[in-house]
Amino acid sequence: MVARRRHVVALTALVLSATGVYCLLGLVRYDLFRATSMDLTLFDQAVRGFASFDAPTSPVRGVNLGLGMDFVQLGEHFSPILAVLAPLYWLHDGPETLIVAQAALFALAIPPLWLFTRRTLGTRPAYLVAVAYAVSWPIARAVNFDFHEAAFAPLLTAVMIERFSAGRHGHTALAAAALLLVKEDMGLMLVGFGGYVLLQVRRRHGTLHGVVYGVMYMGVGLAYTGLVLAVLIPSVGGDSTMYWAYGHLGGDMSAVAVHALSDPLGVLGSLFSPQVKLDTLAFLLWPTLLACLFSPLTLFALPQLLERMLSDRAQWWVTDFHHSAITVAVLFCAGVDGAARVIRWARDREPGLSERGASLLWAAAVCAVALTLVPRFPLDQLIRPSFYEKQPDVVAAEQAVAAVPSGVVVAAVNHVGPHLSARTTVLLWEDRPPVAPWIVADTARVAYPWISLDRQRQHVDELRSQGYQVVYDREGYVVLHRA
Repeated sequence: MVARRRHVVALTALVLSATGVYCLLGLVRYDLFRATSMDLTLFDQAVRGFASFDAPTSPVRGVNLGLGMDFVQLGEHFSPILAVLAPLYWLHDGPETLIVAQAALFALAIPPLWLFTRRTLGTRPAYLVAVAYAVSWPIARAVNFDFHEAAFAPLLTAVMIERFSAGRHGHTALAAAALLLVKEDMGLMLVGFGGYVLLQVRRRHGTLHGVVYGVMYMGVGLAYTGLVLAVLIPSVGGDSTMYWAYGHLGGDMSAVAVHALSDPLGVLGSLFSPQVKLDTLAFLLWPTLLACLFSPLTLFALPQLLERMLSDRAQWWVTDFHHSAITVAVLFCAGVDGAARVIRWARDREPGLSERGASLLWAAAVCAVALTLVPRFPLDQLIRPSFYEKQPDVVAAEQAVAAVPSGVVVAAVNHVGPHLSARTTVLLWEDRPPVAPWIVADTARVAYPWISLDRQRQHVDELRSQGYQVVYDREGYVVLHRA
């Protein structure tokens, strides 16, 4: 009983520490105008809709897509699980709430990961693996990039794996159902989990029960993703083909399947070319010392990895952004399982091998690798004094925000929008005819890679010629208003 209390205290301290570190990174970035409307304002608007018992509309994304200010965010990515964050907005109505919620969600994956590792390798390895996850680069990247629905994935996937390993199939199914609500493609991950369950038939179940569980997960996953894409997204005004990024392989899933059957080597080769794909895969697999490759649990992550690497969108291939956070807990669990399998195999051939010692050695190495990767990724910013410095341009941005009255519609440059989102209707300031009476522009920093600085300045001059009056102008920030 005493030991159990010690573990509860230790895990609570680890979760709270991780939450605090993630909050610090996210909130400092927000305070210094490093967060963006794409995607923090987008999600802030959607969750605010849920919180007011209204449709989760996102004007900033709707106008950006040319679909109007009443665009329902579920029409882009079907993420109804965001509704569970709505009560938090009754406590604090603003995008900072999402930053804190995301930090807590990422940290809450630590207890189920610890339980799974303890059951598989032992107590001390469990703490080392938990620390490795807490400082892992996929989590650091996600925390460093606004807020995304991916925040729910590590917790839910870790719970699924831990509960399944404990034989609690009802709990596993509940976590799987919640995972489906994270995003439309989570059904494909459920297919991978079903494949893993099928491979565990002889080990954990009677043959019939195992087959039923595996087929159930695979069938439900495929059916759900198909239903969302064919019915639910179009029903709220979205386009299910918006994120189809496989035109080089075919126009739809059936065409991609035919292409894969007719040219399997070509499709396989595209998984590793260009080089950046191989780099990202290496960064995903190396934190477990490649042990995840020896576990069938990797099947759980495989659909999402294929979805990224087979696409034609370069931003999905890289280690940046939030995409890798979706599979990080799965790969750590797979590494734990794979290490246990390798150690058992080695012990069968070398009976004198200490299973406990080998487990501790592997976990210590995994923790050391995670720590050595910290300087390459965003958590490293927290020990740099320059990260916290408020430069004159930040002061000017704060004054520009203060110049915009509450309750208005404002088109704001990407990194200013989140600071206006709680009290105005924010749109994205883009190179297109204006639709908002208030505009916050930036003529000193490149706001978007596809709009040059000269064009941004020219656009401000055009707005002035169209009747917009300059309300504020400092350090490149220009606030304009047209009655």
